[in-house]
Amino acid sequence: MTGEKFKVGLRLGRHIVIELMDCPPELLDSIEFLKKTLREAAIASNSTVISDYFYKFKPQGVSGFVLIAESHISIHTWPEYGYAAVDIYTCGNDTDPWKGLEVLTKRLKPKRLLISEIERGVDMQKIKVCEPATVTA
Repeated sequence: MTGEKFKVGLRLGRHIVIELMDCPPELLDSIEFLKKTLREAAIASNSTVISDYFYKFKPQGVSGFVLIAESHISIHTWPEYGYAAVDIYTCGNDTDPWKGLEVLTKRLKPKRLLISEIERGVDMQKIKVCEPATVTA
């Protein structure tokens, strides 16, 4: 990388980290439901789905990701606590991770959310922690 110069403050992507709380446990323990939901979130964010991989734990819980051309969407669930940890990381100017989050909140039905957004890229130092939110129907 010798001799290469980077633009200062070059945003390459947005990374949303989401804590979903008080979700229905049966949704968080269904591998097929979660696979379909994450794929729908990828499409809603205007991302190109490449592949996915999901794993069902015993006695409960699922971890999985959808690989998108623009990065990834991942989930780790603890049905016994009604809790899911989700990352939505998209690169480029044509994707919107917040649209993917809309799908996830509609389908996973959390009663509470905690969201942080990180702008990823060269010399980017912006991390925004949103206020905890209560979801209303």
